[in-house]
Amino acid sequence: MVTGYRRSGATLPFGSLVGAHDVAMEGYFWRITDTTSGRVVVALIGVNRGPRGSWATLGLAGYPNGFLRIADPSGAWADPVALGAGSGTQFAGTAHAVTVDLGPDATLQATFTDTQTWDRGATGGSSLFQSVPSLNQYWHPWLLGGSATGRAVLGDEVWEFEDAQVYGEKNWGKEGFPDSWWWGQAHGFEDPAACVAFAGGEVTAGPLRTTVTALVVRLPDGRRLRLGNPVVSPVRADVTDERWTLRGRGYGYRVEVDAHAPLSQAHVLPVPLPSQHRNIAGAIEHLGGHLSVRVSRGSRLVWSGTTRLAGLEHGGLDRAAAELARRGLPPSAVGAPASPPN
Repeated sequence: MVTGYRRSGATLPFGSLVGAHDVAMEGYFWRITDTTSGRVVVALIGVNRGPRGSWATLGLAGYPNGFLRIADPSGAWADPVALGAGSGTQFAGTAHAVTVDLGPDATLQATFTDTQTWDRGATGGSSLFQSVPSLNQYWHPWLLGGSATGRAVLGDEVWEFEDAQVYGEKNWGKEGFPDSWWWGQAHGFEDPAACVAFAGGEVTAGPLRTTVTALVVRLPDGRRLRLGNPVVSPVRADVTDERWTLRGRGYGYRVEVDAHAPLSQAHVLPVPLPSQHRNIAGAIEHLGGHLSVRVSRGSRLVWSGTTRLAGLEHGGLDRAAAELARRGLPPSAVGAPASPPN
């Protein structure tokens, strides 16, 4: 019964959120922020189950050089117990390391230490929604900090990094991604212990349909805030392709997030359609946006911070297709790279 319940995408309270659920799509995402050099490296894998078996959506990207490489090889695996996923010799990721090889000019080797993982509790990033079966999407930011050391080859540039900041998350669902969603993550604040992550969109399960935004803040002192339960800690989100404004309150706290990035510097990233066994343009992704956050308790300011190395995303198939058309690119140009900033 428990196995069948997890295969619906749901997780019992206090259950494992990092192990694979054996659904149509299991997504894994690592983001390395090197504040010393002002660089960001992103590695991602979607482990998809389609009509012709398993296959992967792979990606490696860098900021500020605008590099992006994607691939969709056959064959992929996801660990049902621990955090782990991979595809052949092209990708392997765990809680402690990521290795990517998408060609001699698209590689990453990174190891992680001093990781600040989400403390095992009753719920994760999706809160009580994690226990609802057959949602179109679940989200869990399992890694809110740590130290990354390694080397990336991105086009004709070789980046070495040591003691950079690292973030990791998982998302999974029965058919890829929602019809519309928004997302963000930020390190690079003056205090390296601080982290911000949010994810929102249209959540569906049968006749159930609602819009929810989850907002997570790891404060410099190590406290973690998670807002986004519709009744007790609601988060209001106002999002466009260039601006993200979030206002959340709950448990005595008030959190304000304001972020922006120019559309001209955004990537157009693929998302999988598992039932159709293919990737399609689905998300507008900024790798180096500006984000400011304020956390208050009553009239007292608890913490505020600003970074220019935030990841920001606005997703939707129609939105991504329109952006490709605006750039004069065909729908097959999924994975179109961003223009490097001036």
